[in-house]
Amino acid sequence: MRHVAVAIIGAGFAGIGAAIQLERSGRGDFVVLERAAAIGGTWRDNVYPGVACDIPSHLYSFSFMPNPAWTRRFAPGEEIRAYLESCVDAAGIRDRIRLRDGLLDAAWTDGHWQLHTAHGEFTADTLVLACGRLTEPRLPDVPGLAEFGGPVVHSARWDPALDLRGRRVAVIGTGASAVQLAPELARDAEVILVQRTPAWVLPRGDHAYRPEEQAAFDADPLLVDAIRREAYLAGEALVPQRLGDLDALDWAQARALAHLHAQVPDPVLRAALMPDYELGCKRAVFSDDLYPAIASGAIVLEPSALVAVRGSSTRSGDECGDAPPHSSRVGRVVTASGREYEVDAIVLATGFETVAQPYARLVRGIDGETLTEHWADGMVSVASTMVAGFPDLYVLDGPNASLGHNSSILMIEAQLDYLLDALRHREATGHPLVPSAAAEAAYTRRIDEAAAGTVWLTGGCRSWYVDRGRLALLWPDTVDAFRERGARFDPADFRTSVGA
Repeated sequence: MRHVAVAIIGAGFAGIGAAIQLERSGRGDFVVLERAAAIGGTWRDNVYPGVACDIPSHLYSFSFMPNPAWTRRFAPGEEIRAYLESCVDAAGIRDRIRLRDGLLDAAWTDGHWQLHTAHGEFTADTLVLACGRLTEPRLPDVPGLAEFGGPVVHSARWDPALDLRGRRVAVIGTGASAVQLAPELARDAEVILVQRTPAWVLPRGDHAYRPEEQAAFDADPLLVDAIRREAYLAGEALVPQRLGDLDALDWAQARALAHLHAQVPDPVLRAALMPDYELGCKRAVFSDDLYPAIASGAIVLEPSALVAVRGSSTRSGDECGDAPPHSSRVGRVVTASGREYEVDAIVLATGFETVAQPYARLVRGIDGETLTEHWADGMVSVASTMVAGFPDLYVLDGPNASLGHNSSILMIEAQLDYLLDALRHREATGHPLVPSAAAEAAYTRRIDEAAAGTVWLTGGCRSWYVDRGRLALLWPDTVDAFRERGARFDPADFRTSVGA
């Protein structure tokens, strides 16, 4: 049976970053398992119209592999996926990426990880879960949705062949994906935006880089570093507001409200778009296109939740304006306000299963306990990276390892530094690293104490950051604090032996 030093599950940013850093550190005995037919993670799966990053491009890339060739301040999705492909080739790691080879089961057995995959079995000393947190679409439990007569598509499972030109489309949700795709769809379709909860919308300020700017980036790496640093500091400046500074909160909300007033002159529409919770409690979104599309009528705003989908009927395409001249199956979306809309298609921009991670049921630790069972009362960890009772297991982008104010790549890189420190310690001692229950409990208490007064728990909203009243996904402080006090390797966090 084949054995490798490190098995990495997932070929998105985290998995590719882990592979590159292992290669650069001289630890080339690894394999990357990817269940899909291509690398890219989020940026492979999300191909809906208008998909792009909401972090500035130069910051949404590895610090150790900068990209001077970004074409826009906020890179479109396909450009980010192409960047990851270029990183794989530049690092020379493509030969160790196994596509269409997803993990089926992983169990700690006889001092190593026993892995079953779609294409066979092998063992590994170390298991790195780089599966992401935004991978499994969350579908609303709405009566009649399954019987709808037209296309129903989640934003993360977009079919590029889907032609909605001239059709009437209900977009469900007002989060990050919805504010990108709804204005794009509205260029050629009639869009009804079904809003359960208004989002705080901030100016985006996107623009294309001129050829001379790109040439300057290519000629002067220090310029790219400076742009990256400026974007980083702008993100970190948001931390006081998230941690309960009322003056900072007032400033941030005033900026968002000025954006709303400037783009939506109708006071009735403005009232419908006004959040009733504090900015940052849920993920803020960035758009210069959403409000104008609503204000102009290109998007019809329905300011209440979807509660049902009713029946289906047949109507002629000529009732849809520019629709093709043939009949189409349609149904009605029913909202909490009592209003109903006849539509041809439903687009679900309803987010992801964030705290019920699908990989967790596949991984079993020392006593046969799965990660799902270990996290039955919520996701917990040691240093946001390891889990008590699961030796030499590293979870990237997992419990309390995300950010609500800055680039997630910064957190991934901090975790990769932790991984390399841990591997050096393991190599020096020759023993597996088994995080202790005491260390996990202590770290969880630290997170809970730090999170107690933050906007994520006190801001008056429900969000995917929180699970059972705990801040489960976000790190409640600065990036520097994560490096210094979060993902910082400490030998004292580990048991002296697997059986101790």
